[in-house]
Amino acid sequence: MTHFLVLLLALLIGVVAGLRAFSAPAAIAWAAALQWINLDGTWASWMGNWFVVILLTVLAVVELVTDQLPKTPSRKTPVQFGARLVTGGLAGAALGTAWGYTFGGLGAGMVGAVIGTLVGYELRRKLSDKVGVDLPVALTEDAIAVLGAFGIAALSAVL
Repeated sequence: MTHFLVLLLALLIGVVAGLRAFSAPAAIAWAAALQWINLDGTWASWMGNWFVVILLTVLAVVELVTDQLPKTPSRKTPVQFGARLVTGGLAGAALGTAWGYTFGGLGAGMVGAVIGTLVGYELRRKLSDKVGVDLPVALTEDAIAVLGAFGIAALSAVL
């Protein structure tokens, strides 16, 4: 895969992390476990371990549920934003590692996480205001994040 495509996929998986922090690394862990991407013998080989896959999947599902709660803090608060930077960078770096672009993937994943966090927040706020209720918009964002994450992981397998 070309350098550009690897960085584009890493950027996009970072955008997913900006929407839902744990969906991105969960999808990359599944991709590694299913051998869609080869992380064997790399620093990221642990992501293909089934314990890690299950743990990240559980965290992603918990995040999908807690996102709907009224007391959940904004994704733009420092802790929430930081978590998205970390998970976006991790997912991007792991994806990049499969093709020898660890640091490029790390950077692209972090940039994508910033984009996903800020743009996702604004779009959700504007759409929720327009619709008059947040739940349908939040559930749509959930679907985009989960389907997008697995779409990116699957695409990385065939390119």
